[in-house]
Amino acid sequence: MERVYILELNWQEMIFQFVGGLGLFLFAIKYMGDGLQKAAGDRLRDILDRFTTNPIMGVLVGIFVTVLIQSSSGTTVITVGLVSAGFMTLRQAIGVIMGANIGTTVTAFIIGIDVGEYAYPILFAGAVMLFFFKKNRIQNIGQILFGFGGLFIGLEMMSSGMKPLREFPAFIDMTLSMSDSPVLGVLVGTIFTLIVQSSSATVGILQGLYAEGLIDLKGALPVLFGDNIGTTITAVLAALGASVAARRAAATHVLFNVVGTIVFMLILGLFTNYVVWLSGVLGLEPKMQIAFAHGSFNIANTLIQLPFIGAWAYLVTKLIPGEDTLIEYKPKHLDEALIAQSPSIALGQAKQEVVRMGEFSVQGLQETLKFLQTGDEKHANLTTQLEEAINVLDEKTTDYLVALSKQSLSNNDSQVHHALLDSIRDIERIGDHFENLVELINFKGNNRVRLSEEAMDELVEMFELTVDTVSLSVKALDQRSEEFAHEVIEKEDKIDEMERKLRKRHIHRLNQGVCSGSAGIVFVDIISNLERIGDHAVNIAEAILDDTY
Repeated sequence: MERVYILELNWQEMIFQFVGGLGLFLFAIKYMGDGLQKAAGDRLRDILDRFTTNPIMGVLVGIFVTVLIQSSSGTTVITVGLVSAGFMTLRQAIGVIMGANIGTTVTAFIIGIDVGEYAYPILFAGAVMLFFFKKNRIQNIGQILFGFGGLFIGLEMMSSGMKPLREFPAFIDMTLSMSDSPVLGVLVGTIFTLIVQSSSATVGILQGLYAEGLIDLKGALPVLFGDNIGTTITAVLAALGASVAARRAAATHVLFNVVGTIVFMLILGLFTNYVVWLSGVLGLEPKMQIAFAHGSFNIANTLIQLPFIGAWAYLVTKLIPGEDTLIEYKPKHLDEALIAQSPSIALGQAKQEVVRMGEFSVQGLQETLKFLQTGDEKHANLTTQLEEAINVLDEKTTDYLVALSKQSLSNNDSQVHHALLDSIRDIERIGDHFENLVELINFKGNNRVRLSEEAMDELVEMFELTVDTVSLSVKALDQRSEEFAHEVIEKEDKIDEMERKLRKRHIHRLNQGVCSGSAGIVFVDIISNLERIGDHAVNIAEAILDDTY
């Protein structure tokens, strides 16, 4: 009995050590990536937007961003979002996704460098920077060091946990089976990466197994290929419920890795010989052998498939049909050359961009109302994109108008210029309010807050009136129509009156016990946000009615 107890105790220790090490590794790599991202400045979207002018540049940017945030999944998710937002074409995105696969191999090279014995001092240095310094820059470096040290400690824990497996007959049989049946290795790598959602973690575990002699090279390489397929799940999850373009980008990520795996499985013997030859020439340690194999696979796969980006884009368009309504974040009308050449025309272009912002705010309110009525997350996701688009246009159009203010403008143009700057602020605030409304609706759903049928009908009625009011204020701005502006003010008076009336009815329902306290809070906050949106619509209208406009 005693021997059985000791064996069970060892099994428990082994499993606990392994899962604890895996947890620490996953936390450390994310923590380090967040620190790197903060240290570099949160400009990743701008980098991806600005430099992905062609597929080759896309590959280079994909490598750079993935090295920066230590996550190919993270880069791919950002890319999926950019495609969905109309910032990036599908062809550009395919290049970035290919580059992300190369960039993720850097983690394997970091793991291959034997700095494990310095992990604890590195961790301590990071902790000192985090806890004893207040400057953001030093704290960011501390976060990077803490994550870096934790990464190696996690790996060491996993490696120690796996050591007893060398004496476990079932595991020995499984690794022998993987050597004899490479397809099984691919499946093991894919499934494990699907579970832990990090190819860096599974490649790190594979490096540990190979270094301990628990798996041979012929068995390890298919697992490595499977890791690359498994990592695509994050992009697939990010694309679920997203736009058609986003789903196409995620599909490309899956197909790219699946096709690469098929190609390399066909030449597995040749690739194994190449890794053995490379290891002999460079004198590589076991962990570095896996790192070089990982890097070689992804670089070669990218070089093979790069010429076929157009074919991939065509194929996924056929596989995932449908028209996609893209929200274009980029300004469509701002021409920098016009500022000096023709300030008056430039002002007209800026006005068109402000009207676009206004149309986005109307669309955002409509989607928020649909989210309230249906609870469908796709409407909430669309409002997030619309609010982000408004923020981008706010920044770009304001910068454009500031540059335009340095030119010589007529009195009338100066008045228009001033009114546009004011309207931008109001439209941006409308975006903030419908973002607040989405959060309130989410709170209602997450906390199972039930509104009475009467309360829901009242909210929908006030919502529809507010959407009409904002829509009319945008038309008034576009057409410089005093008639529409007066209508906006009349409608806003009705919104104010409705808000007062609905508050009284709400108190009555509370007293009767028809509504719960939490439902009442949600109800009041929603009508308050709608009333403020009405105020911003009036501000836009008053800019038109103002004598100075």
